[in-house]
Amino acid sequence: MQGALRKNIFNPKIMNKKFPFSGISSVAMHASGHENAEYSHLTPIYASSTFTFDSAQQGSDRFAGADKTRIYSRWGNPTFTTAEETIAALETFGVNDANGNPLEVKALLHASGQAAMTTLFLSTLKSGDTVLSHFSLYGGTHELFLKVLADTGVKTTIIDMRDLNLVEDALKKDPSIKMVHIETPANPTIQCVDIEEVTLLAKQYNILVSVDNTFATPYLQQPFRYGVDFVFHSTTKFLNGHGTSIGGVLLGRDLEFMRTKVWKWHALLGGNSNPFDAFLLTQGMKTLELRMDRHCDNAMKVAEYLSQHPAIGHVNYNGLASHPDHLVTTKQMRHPGALMSYELKGGLDAGRRFIDALQMCVRAVSLGTVDTLVSHPATMSHFGLKREERIQFGITDGLIRMSVGIENIADILTDLEQALGKA
Repeated sequence: MQGALRKNIFNPKIMNKKFPFSGISSVAMHASGHENAEYSHLTPIYASSTFTFDSAQQGSDRFAGADKTRIYSRWGNPTFTTAEETIAALETFGVNDANGNPLEVKALLHASGQAAMTTLFLSTLKSGDTVLSHFSLYGGTHELFLKVLADTGVKTTIIDMRDLNLVEDALKKDPSIKMVHIETPANPTIQCVDIEEVTLLAKQYNILVSVDNTFATPYLQQPFRYGVDFVFHSTTKFLNGHGTSIGGVLLGRDLEFMRTKVWKWHALLGGNSNPFDAFLLTQGMKTLELRMDRHCDNAMKVAEYLSQHPAIGHVNYNGLASHPDHLVTTKQMRHPGALMSYELKGGLDAGRRFIDALQMCVRAVSLGTVDTLVSHPATMSHFGLKREERIQFGITDGLIRMSVGIENIADILTDLEQALGKA
């Protein structure tokens, strides 16, 4: 009897029903429904390093099978699986494969975004290969390319991937390019790359395409719709939404490759998540649509306000018609999102004064939490870059990055007004 009970602890039910969800919120709450231990409403925090077997045969079957969730938590864990299946369902909601069937992808949850990105690059690239990417990137990605992958013999070519002629020229001239990595919208200039057009070019040369979808979330943008091979998220950000856990996820459309080589690199590198962070992520995703709608509505109002302020040189927000990538944003995103950056006319000192004067908006790096986060890239997230490098990438001395939260918009604008008066 005890063995029979154990076999039913983690029995998928919703995924097998193929219930026709009509929207993202339902997917976020129910796409990974399971019959949990003791009839738990929510997937429990399976805080166990290892899992028991009812028999030698059951242990053998688990090791031989594709499901590694009930062997050892570095390999997988039922709490991880709930988060993974939810994110996979969000990224593929309404997306079909080449045969017209609902697209299926495999997700692997990691301890951080950097861990997920490391698994991506090390499992797909080898010494002598080159990755082609855009010049406006998260600082950690940029350093991973130039300080870690470079030591393994993997080269990086950085271009303005918004110029499709440059992309095609690079692909033609350099047969060592094996992957195109896109971050769109990009950090912190909010530049947008045309996912569909770049992917079409890459596929002409049989090159893999990965997309960092952290800023947009699956609610605003679904890269798999355009034929990309991999999608990456720092789940720390909007997917969690509350700043309560660190995490990352890598999703791939080649199921066999994801379940074999990519999973093996993931397991051997040891970048696994933990049950508590996975639980917090799952709870955060349930309000993704509600949060993003408020984030986006507030962000548009903030961008419009800042674009008229005399202390601001320019605003980088792809929802404004003045943004050079506004049309690309309109093409591939449901809404321009919650991230923006803006240039203070007073430069470095003005940036510091502005940050210090904030009273409600939070001085912090990271993004995607329910509260408004404001940072000064030149002295914070991109401090490790040489000044000439960050200027080249659009990260100027007076640039402020802002992740607009879901507070009352009047309070956000009031805080900005008084802080700008002191900048």
